[in-house]
Amino acid sequence: MLRDPSVKYRPFPQVDIADRQWPGRTITKAPRWLSTDMRDGNQALIDPMDSEKKTRFFDLLCKVGVKEIEVGFPSAGATEFDFISGLVQQGHVPDDVIIQVLTQSRQDLIEKSFESLKGARQAIVHLYNAVSPAWRRIVFNMERPEIKAIAVAGAKVLRDEAAKQPNTEWHFEYSPETFSTAELDFSVEVCEAVMDILQPTPERPLILNLPATVEAATPNIYADQIEWFCRNIRNRDSVVISLHPHNDRGTGVAAAELGLMAGADRVEGCLFGNGERTGNCDLVTVALNLYTQGVDPRLDFSDIDEVIRTVEYCNNIPVHPRHPYAGDLVFTAFSGSHQDAIKKGFAAQAARNDEYWEVPYLPIDPADLGRSYEAVIRVNSQSGKGGVAWVLEQDKGLKLPKRMQADFSRHVQAMADETSRELNAADIWNAFTKAYALDGEHPFSLIDYQETHAPGGIGGANRMFVGKIRLEGEERSISGRGNGLISSVLAALRDECGIELEVADYSEHAIGHGSDAQAAAYVECRTPAGKTVFGVGVDADIATASVRAVLSAANVLGAEVATTSSASAASAA
Repeated sequence: MLRDPSVKYRPFPQVDIADRQWPGRTITKAPRWLSTDMRDGNQALIDPMDSEKKTRFFDLLCKVGVKEIEVGFPSAGATEFDFISGLVQQGHVPDDVIIQVLTQSRQDLIEKSFESLKGARQAIVHLYNAVSPAWRRIVFNMERPEIKAIAVAGAKVLRDEAAKQPNTEWHFEYSPETFSTAELDFSVEVCEAVMDILQPTPERPLILNLPATVEAATPNIYADQIEWFCRNIRNRDSVVISLHPHNDRGTGVAAAELGLMAGADRVEGCLFGNGERTGNCDLVTVALNLYTQGVDPRLDFSDIDEVIRTVEYCNNIPVHPRHPYAGDLVFTAFSGSHQDAIKKGFAAQAARNDEYWEVPYLPIDPADLGRSYEAVIRVNSQSGKGGVAWVLEQDKGLKLPKRMQADFSRHVQAMADETSRELNAADIWNAFTKAYALDGEHPFSLIDYQETHAPGGIGGANRMFVGKIRLEGEERSISGRGNGLISSVLAALRDECGIELEVADYSEHAIGHGSDAQAAAYVECRTPAGKTVFGVGVDADIATASVRAVLSAANVLGAEVATTSSASAASAA
């Protein structure tokens, strides 16, 4: 790369528009959408779509609500012509959808385009020719009058060919191709010359498409160009201003949005931004950007995954996992702080009595796009206690107390560091059952128990726990007296098993609803030496769940004591 790129490249000139209005405007309604996936997008594919794929793509566009679809370039060859003609002849085009075809400003190509649309109820014929200085000088070796003459000649053919098929409702579009790098006054001059031939009216307007054929400046300059054009074109109410931004600078979406603020009425682009070079404007992103601002985009992406599957199949290009709104990972947080914020956001969302969406890091509700919440938080070595707790809650319905979240997260962190990979819900559940002795491989497990009232106890200890447990693989009966069920179980463990614990905190909640609901109980216990251990129990009966939680804590303590003893013995050896 050059240390002084100014010797090779020039900055793009500003537009002289001192009182520009677009920066203070807000987009309040959806534009008209034109999908050019089957034309501009298709010509950018290594392997262009065959008829089956084009039909499938067309059906998808109709399903999501695109009403104007550029279906091809009929003069390019028999494949394109036959597909377009087939759509018309087989009645495949819905009544509320207008198909569009593209043609260069040459008589034979225009005639071929009209032939492909024979019998259509309505259609748009899109005429174009390049107008910028570089094209005039380098490609055509022509001056301004000659370039304008090409556009005028093409417009006359449009007019005359349409007259030959009066049963079709014809609409016309003209593109001064390379508009974004052309002189604005010349673009207006050429477009008005085309208007002189086609005589648009407010009832039957001409679409003037102003493409950033190659994106060469920041999107604010494109917006300036659009506002200048809208201000200076005559009979503004008789034209529809359409945008066709490419993405060479990576700002095609921004250019479209600012262009709408600058007065445009229509946006052309492709689903997920496919197109030549770095692509066309991404219609999905622009539409969902509007949606997150409370504007109905009039496109339906309620099942975004079906849209992705179809587009990937037809284009043979994967949608990037970080693609806005659509990627596999765009609603996924691995970072602990992000996960904590999202988890709290969902809790606040559930507590509020309105539909307003306000969840940190999630600008849109994944459910609106047909996505579940299961993958919103995923766990790896970067994750925190909130993320781990979220996965357990979504997968198993367990709502761990905060201090237990911190305790369990160290187990998950150790596993993540050891495996150096993402941990799925099954990994986390396996770690949970192992950490809190829920897998049946620990000394204490409950077989059965009874709780009875035992009057005459000292200090209010008038409850009796009589239980049958499996201790080191053998059944054993234990009993204890306390002022409640949990204290009775603790007394039994102390008096008959030598396990001394006291409860520092207890919580419980239901899992699910109705007759199949279960209960979860959590205990935080301390030893006389001040050590803290946690236990959890799940059962259809909340009392039984609490007994299981105490036995879980006893197992955790026993396992940690055994581990410490083994480590001490190994050190001594």
